[in-house]
Amino acid sequence: MHKRRLSQSLGALVVLCIPLSAVAQKPSTTPQNRTSPVVITAPAWQSGAYWANVDHLLLVDFANLERYRAADLRLGPPPAGSERVVFLGDSITEGWKLEKSFPGKPYVDRGISGQTTSQILLRFRQDVIDLHPRAVLILAGTNDLAENTGPAMLTQIEGNLESMAQLGRANHIAVVLCSLLPTVHYWWHPQVPNPASRIAALNQWLEAYAAKEHYVYVNYYARMKDATGALRHDLSPDGVHPSPAGYAVMAPLAQTGIDQALLQEHARRGG
Repeated sequence: MHKRRLSQSLGALVVLCIPLSAVAQKPSTTPQNRTSPVVITAPAWQSGAYWANVDHLLLVDFANLERYRAADLRLGPPPAGSERVVFLGDSITEGWKLEKSFPGKPYVDRGISGQTTSQILLRFRQDVIDLHPRAVLILAGTNDLAENTGPAMLTQIEGNLESMAQLGRANHIAVVLCSLLPTVHYWWHPQVPNPASRIAALNQWLEAYAAKEHYVYVNYYARMKDATGALRHDLSPDGVHPSPAGYAVMAPLAQTGIDQALLQEHARRGG
């Protein structure tokens, strides 16, 4: 595998800390293989001290707990009768304008760009449990496959997702497990092989695990992939992240999953 500077290998965990529209402004003019329908080169803002700052963050706050610490404290407990839901994940979640997709809903976005399931699991207590939501919607794992914090086996990713689900249930939080979105190319780590087969395998595990443990499973993947396993061109600006049209496909699927999970949790409590 092609060797890169340590800072570049680690740096992808915050590679999308600016609005997603910005990453689509630097398309590559270099032809790529046919399995990569959209290819983006590293944008100009990744120059200078960018990678050094990324490395520093990994050393001092691996899970980036500082990101939402103050916001979590300001938010406080939900009002009585409120159905607060936390959307937990990476840049796909962070870029989701929940107020537009779910107007009037007390939904809280706790996505952080570039994060792997190991990082998200570490902040599950602060960013989910301590907010006392009725439900949590978990969408994570693609950055593990992109090797943002190093190579990861499917069993490691599955274990992290399983731990999040168990933490949710143990704290009486309804859990919604979401499929990874399709992609065939991680443009910030082009040395990573086409991940389509691993994404399909992880989604198969997620669906089976959810069925076995009676969690709700939301299948974005089936609605958003093309025949090659890529994210449909009309739903994404870069082959990895949803466009507004992509989020429009995801929103009703997410809401159906949330409704189902809340009903299940209500029944579990004997209501």
